[in-house]
Amino acid sequence: MTERFQKITTLVFDVDGVFTDATLTVTRDDVTRTFNVRDGYAVQMALKSGYRIAVISGGKQESITARMNALGITDVYIRVGTAEKPDVFSRYLAEKNISAEEVLFIGDDIPDLLIMNAFPVLACCPADAVEEVKERADYVTSATGGRGAVREVIEQVMKAQGTWMKNSE
Repeated sequence: MTERFQKITTLVFDVDGVFTDATLTVTRDDVTRTFNVRDGYAVQMALKSGYRIAVISGGKQESITARMNALGITDVYIRVGTAEKPDVFSRYLAEKNISAEEVLFIGDDIPDLLIMNAFPVLACCPADAVEEVKERADYVTSATGGRGAVREVIEQVMKAQGTWMKNSE
């Protein structure tokens, strides 16, 4: 896997079940999610080191965009229907002039298979992803969604490339 991690320049994440444990708290006025601060720190380290990061999610709440923007992620696509995910991903690759082979994509559920199966990405998933995604994934994290899966894949890429802890101040 180290060789595959060495080729990565871009990380693309789903949100629910990856950045979160897939739990939604629904109130009368909103839906809330809990994010892991250590995942956020790793995102910031990766961005400081020059990696591109994007988020593609079916989630509809602007709080997703606010959290991702607070971490420094500006390429945030929310309200993306399942069938639209590959098109949004393809447009992102074209806009940024990125080859799919240099992308690590991490998702946890059936909609994420559309990207994993349509593009030659390094497909990853959290330890608690659905079975179909685990079977397709090139790398399954030891951490679960919302509990360090994001940090784990970022660390794997950065350690393989010798960039982990280079810009940690």
